[in-house]
Amino acid sequence: MNATENKRLLRDVFDAWAAGDTRPLLAALADDVTWTVPGHNAWSGTYSGKDAVLGDLLRPLAGQFAERHTSTASRFVAEGDLVVVETQGRVTTKAGQRYDNTYCFVIRVDGGRIRAITEYMDTQLVAEVLADPVS
Repeated sequence: MNATENKRLLRDVFDAWAAGDTRPLLAALADDVTWTVPGHNAWSGTYSGKDAVLGDLLRPLAGQFAERHTSTASRFVAEGDLVVVETQGRVTTKAGQRYDNTYCFVIRVDGGRIRAITEYMDTQLVAEVLADPVS
């Protein structure tokens, strides 16, 4: 796939996520995907493999939300196998707090599959609103 096709794939993924449907995202993840969250908090680190991404990152995160998390993309920039996506998340936690984080995802796509994600966000909001993940 080329940059245009990679961008189209991620537009489809984020259009669905904006409506609260993460199934296209999950379907696009390669089995050996890595998802890196830079920073110095309990959620920071690299989650290696689809099982770790789901079990150690996404499910514990979703477990803190009172509703479906949405992430609405505002910009896509693609070059080669990389697509950069700026998004705005919206959700209320079970504790009643707003967790409306702003994200910049740097995503590597190969063969129509998401191989790597680096997720940049407001880490202070994470520290203030989210509980630590349960291991």
